Amino acid sequence: MEHVERYLAPTRLQQALAALGGPGGAIVLAGGTDLMPQSHAGRLRRAPLLLNIRRVEGLDSIRVDGQTLVIGTLVTVAQAMRSELVCRHAPLLATVGEKFASEQVRNAATIGGNVCNASPAGDLLTPLLALDAEFELASLAADGSTLTRRVPVARFFSGPGRTQRTGDELLTAVRVPCAGPDQRARFYKGGTRQALDISTISIALVAGCGADRRWHGVRLALGAVAPVPMRATGAEALLEGTVPDAASVAAAAAAAAADAHPIDDVRASAWYRRELLHNMVQRMLEDVVTR
Repeated sequence: MEHVERYLAPTRLQQALAALGGPGGAIVLAGGTDLMPQSHAGRLRRAPLLLNIRRVEGLDSIRVDGQTLVIGTLVTVAQAMRSELVCRHAPLLATVGEKFASEQVRNAATIGGNVCNASPAGDLLTPLLALDAEFELASLAADGSTLTRRVPVARFFSGPGRTQRTGDELLTAVRVPCAGPDQRARFYKGGTRQALDISTISIALVAGCGADRRWHGVRLALGAVAPVPMRATGAEALLEGTVPDAASVAAAAAAAAADAHPIDDVRASAWYRRELLHNMVQRMLEDVVTR
């Protein structure tokens, strides 16, 4: 980070927002688990200020707001895994944490950092997409007050490493609808290892299952098979309002594979990703149906 000229570690949100709006912008440091590898690889954008937000008050809380679970941007993956509120209201996120890097990284990596890194293979992104999360962004108004806006997860990611967050905004919280009593959820991460590896593919499934066993609110999110995390809308449509059986599960798995747009890279070929996606979606759906 030879180009960094200044370092700030504010304790108030308004101080951090004021620094973001300064000339040349700022590099935001939270856990640093993505930032340091990017710096060593020469992929870090240039800015004169390194802004450490770890001490900003109020960004490390987990609370319930009505029917919404609100997770502060500085909450670490390890804290989310251990949180009673997360386990009760968004158990899928707690499950994902078990497959996130190593224990050491989980203790430092923040929810907001993983989101803003915006990797198509980001472990938290597919679950958040399946859970219909919203991202809360804050900026500083001309009169010094704090402006906030919310962006649905489906519109937040604009490309690999790119989001709708502007240079003078800070992600302050992730808002997740609380799980209903009939929610069924699963997560799968494909790779050489279940943790300590970048996903070859990832899949997150969320669906409600009524007393009549019909599925509703079906959301099937796919990661590492397109430039941004994506919903398998064709597969969702085949399952919505149905009592899934072997035929509909097979059709949905084929539709999910058809929806994907994988690429060849050092971790896997596009063909392998599509085949793995097809097989694991089918296995995931069969597991939910038979329980």
